[in-house]
Amino acid sequence: MTLDWLQVLQLPRLPDMTALTFTWPVMLWALALIPVALAGYLALSQRAVRASARFSNPALLPNLMPRRPGWRRHVPVGLYGLALAGLLMSLARPQAVMAVPREQATLVMVMDTSISMVATDVRPNRYSAANSAAKRFLDNLPAAHRVALVSFSANAQLVTAPTADRGTIRAALDSLNPEGGTAMGDALELARGIVQSVAESEQVPDTEEIPAAILLLSDGAQTAGQAQPMEAAMRIQRLRVPVYTIALGTQAGVIDSPDNPGTPFPVPPDEETLRQIARATGGQFFSAPSAADLQTVYESIGSRVGVVHEPREVTSAFAGVGALLMAAGGAFALLFFNRFP
Repeated sequence: MTLDWLQVLQLPRLPDMTALTFTWPVMLWALALIPVALAGYLALSQRAVRASARFSNPALLPNLMPRRPGWRRHVPVGLYGLALAGLLMSLARPQAVMAVPREQATLVMVMDTSISMVATDVRPNRYSAANSAAKRFLDNLPAAHRVALVSFSANAQLVTAPTADRGTIRAALDSLNPEGGTAMGDALELARGIVQSVAESEQVPDTEEIPAAILLLSDGAQTAGQAQPMEAAMRIQRLRVPVYTIALGTQAGVIDSPDNPGTPFPVPPDEETLRQIARATGGQFFSAPSAADLQTVYESIGSRVGVVHEPREVTSAFAGVGALLMAAGGAFALLFFNRFP
């Protein structure tokens, strides 16, 4: 675990400069003062050089000033210039889209329970690893987040409606058993209906983001059901709800053939379909060839579904950085030249 020192020390975090907008953009014209101030500084420096040359003997200067300040004499001015830029930009009231914690959200977990989940390329087998990782994932979700569980094999079913009761979800996960085919498209359609119900019950306006996300874990290609996965994904896209997809298992995964017992039957994950689903809905695709990888994936997804991206004013960040740079310039001037500023 890596410490975030900006958070620990409560220092302002600079936003992504490419995503900045300004409430008062006209104030950015004040940045024109910086090149004017720089030109004034250069002119004064040249005047001081000419004055010293006029009233002194150049041959005596090495004895009077054995060390020249060199580049150091420009450091305070450079820091003041950067500080001025930050302070002037704060006047325009910059805003940035930032990730903030969700107070409440709904996560639809869509779990593959097809027969291919008994493959042992993920120890002890795919389903056991997925079950254990899902439970740890639930422990790390904010308590106010509701979770719905959808399972799919030859058909899709709603196992648990959205609830904040983690014990109910845990018991539901334990009740599932791998069997049958893979109706991924039908499962996504069922998840879409749950999200639609959330939007209607909470009266979310069409212009606002629905506080929901879908987590799809699968280890194989579609072999059953009516709806096609990509068609269902495109309908979810219209709701602007992300689908995070996990491809569980390896290309070497096999099970005992249902038609010819004793014969290995390959069950590689359909990574391409899962990747396209995530891309189409604005989610993210993950590959989990091992139980450890799966746990890492769940931790990464948890950090995403627990936040919402909202525009926030970051004036204080620019003003704070400007003040720090101003203080650094003054400290440098005092340290090397015994003067302020």
